[in-house]
Amino acid sequence: MTTRRIVVGAHYGLRDWLAQRVSAVVLLLYTLVLLGAVIFGPPLSYGTWATLFSSAWMKVFSLLAVMALIWHAWVGVRDIYMDYIKPTGIRLFLQVATVLALVGYACWAVIILWRV
Repeated sequence: MTTRRIVVGAHYGLRDWLAQRVSAVVLLLYTLVLLGAVIFGPPLSYGTWATLFSSAWMKVFSLLAVMALIWHAWVGVRDIYMDYIKPTGIRLFLQVATVLALVGYACWAVIILWRV
């Protein structure tokens, strides 16, 4: 006789594990590009950074890195809340506050990136 295992919950496991790894790779690549610009580029100044970030590819890559960072942070913080904050009301409040903060940071990053 086979028994069926009844699983409850949101089933985030594999998707979030993969999201953490993919976002970490994006952040690593972005870090390497920035390190390359610092090490192999001209001496650092405002003009150097403005020139680097004025190109469309760098704006898009920076925005991708910011989105990866936000997703990475959300998955990590949400897991911490789910593991350690047991009262549902408090956990929901913290999750909503975190989402609002992360969306605000994303909007702020867009404003900064497209201002240059």
